Amino acid sequence: MTTTIETRNAVLDDAHIGDIKGALGTIKLGDHGERRGMSAKLKTLLAILGPGLIVMVGDNDAGAFATYGQAGQDYGTHLLWTLLLLVPVLYLNQEMVLRLGAVTGVGHARLILERFGRFWGAFSVIDLFLLNALTLVTEFIGITLASGYLGLPKVAAVVLAAVIIIASGFTGSFRRFERIAIALCAGSLLLVPIYFLVHPKASQMAHDFVVPAIPGGSSQLSTVMLLIIGIVGTTVAPWQLFFQQSYVIDKRITPRFMKYEKADLWLGIVIVVIGAAAVMGISTAAFSGTRDFGHFTDAAGLAHGIAAHSGKLAGVLFAIALLDASIIGAFAVSLSTAYAIGDVFGIKHSLHRGVGGAKGFYAVYAGLVGAAAAIVLVPGSPLGLLTEGVQTLAGVLLPSATVFLLLLCNDKQVLGPWVNGPRTNAFTAAVVGVLVSLSIILTASVLFPDITAGAILDIMSGCGVAGVLAAGYAFTRRRTATKEDPIDRTGRDEWRMPPLETLTRPVMATGRRIGMSALRGYLFVAMVLVIIKLVQVALGQ
Repeated sequence: MTTTIETRNAVLDDAHIGDIKGALGTIKLGDHGERRGMSAKLKTLLAILGPGLIVMVGDNDAGAFATYGQAGQDYGTHLLWTLLLLVPVLYLNQEMVLRLGAVTGVGHARLILERFGRFWGAFSVIDLFLLNALTLVTEFIGITLASGYLGLPKVAAVVLAAVIIIASGFTGSFRRFERIAIALCAGSLLLVPIYFLVHPKASQMAHDFVVPAIPGGSSQLSTVMLLIIGIVGTTVAPWQLFFQQSYVIDKRITPRFMKYEKADLWLGIVIVVIGAAAVMGISTAAFSGTRDFGHFTDAAGLAHGIAAHSGKLAGVLFAIALLDASIIGAFAVSLSTAYAIGDVFGIKHSLHRGVGGAKGFYAVYAGLVGAAAAIVLVPGSPLGLLTEGVQTLAGVLLPSATVFLLLLCNDKQVLGPWVNGPRTNAFTAAVVGVLVSLSIILTASVLFPDITAGAILDIMSGCGVAGVLAAGYAFTRRRTATKEDPIDRTGRDEWRMPPLETLTRPVMATGRRIGMSALRGYLFVAMVLVIIKLVQVALGQ
């Protein structure tokens, strides 16, 4: 059976086939996970644990600390509800990419390139590369802020962090890298003792989790919407899609272990939501009733406010947590890019290989880390503006990434019996609609700074009507297609995507091509307007 699976495998790097050598256990190539008893299942889960946990905890990075901290310092816990709404979005997006990774053995960037052509593939990879490069800079901004608060020299701290990040990836052992990454994930739990030291109001947090509110009134609506899009962008970032799919492949996870990988993902989601809520609650408690409430500066300012409220220990622990988050974020973002470049250009790209066996892969990884560290050390760099801008741009570009993900997960040649069901498609399409609606509201708030709450409700209503009409059209087409070509899901545990060269490239319908082009054009305009809004915020206009 093993031979049959391997001959049908479409993986591009043969280092992606073999034993699963996780940080917490090993699964032999011939072991397909059919283990009985709680002890055996726990051992399997521990061996699989990693991709979902690392991608989610890596999401609570330096930019996330700043974004959630700004929400708490400027608006209290009134935006906590956004985290609860993003939980199903997190799960479905990441479940789709882990399914793509386990079933196809091919990275996200390469699939887009092969299934949609060079034009759309170039858009996808260029977006990822530029956004990841900027995101990586924000991780080093977090490192400078944390080390500055702890009294460490800026240059020495940045250089040492860059060396640690590069050295951790250059071990030539997937297991050693994952052990380092999971140790850093454990470090994120520092937020728990900080929470109890600061004592946010649990009852208020529970209320704001489930009762949506837009703080600040109509006069601050555009600024609040900018922050909400930033929360969306930092919680569900495009790099996560590329990272988890490639990391699942590099860990050699196959469809038979899907339920364990889903459990790994849920563990990561729980930790990331708890961490995000903790940062928002901690910053709210630290600044409520002070003259600094409503005047966010940066993550170091959060540490100072926490220390003033709850003592030096709380401030030091927060700075250490920020440092830990920045490093694991840098791991994930730089690896995401190196994997994508390896996919697109067909170079060997695996942490199982030493530097000599994957020179291009490690060169991209180290080059990105080194460049980001150098930018942060340039005097006069607009670091605060960059941190806020990256999270917002991620939110603006997310609809495009999600559209490609949705199309791939409905490609029967790619996923066979693992393609999306109607419910997943409906929810993902609704998510894309909401994300586009948010960007339209943001665009309107930039063009019309005095926009009223009523106008925003009108925009939301218009988007809702358009969404219902689009859903009705899609449902009608889907119903017809289902009758003609029902999905056969039998034998899916053994099904793997055939080699890419054996697949027929799908023909993109004219309507879909026009729709995707319109979405791309609009998102480009929205991105430009976001930059304008950020500059206005920076100048205090």
